[in-house]
Amino acid sequence: MATKKKTVQYIGLGRRKSSTARVILTPGSGKILVNGTDVDAYMPFPTLVMDLKQPLALTSTQEHFDIAVNVVGGGFSGQAGAIRLGIARALLDASVDYRAVLKKAGMLTRDARAKERKKYGLKSARRAPQFSKR
Repeated sequence: MATKKKTVQYIGLGRRKSSTARVILTPGSGKILVNGTDVDAYMPFPTLVMDLKQPLALTSTQEHFDIAVNVVGGGFSGQAGAIRLGIARALLDASVDYRAVLKKAGMLTRDARAKERKKYGLKSARRAPQFSKR
């Protein structure tokens, strides 16, 4: 009977705006795949890639983990924020020692800002129709 080799995985879930990212960290060489493609090919802006790598840079673990991300919904900015939170939460799963560094940098706080809903009688969330005196 063949024995199953058990691999270590650390899982984190991140959300931002209307995006949800499921992040899986496995010990490796620092490769990041988002929805099956390389992160540099997936994200159009290098600033977003730099933003989502912040938890790894803070904990000095860029070369220690391979990251596989499945992200759904929203745009690139929301997806980058969701991935960043997911990576931070997965790193906490990997080691509790990272908590102080990540907490101080604000990486563990979910950004609750979202688009405000449109109200009736208005053109958008707050924009009123133009007033005409005559």
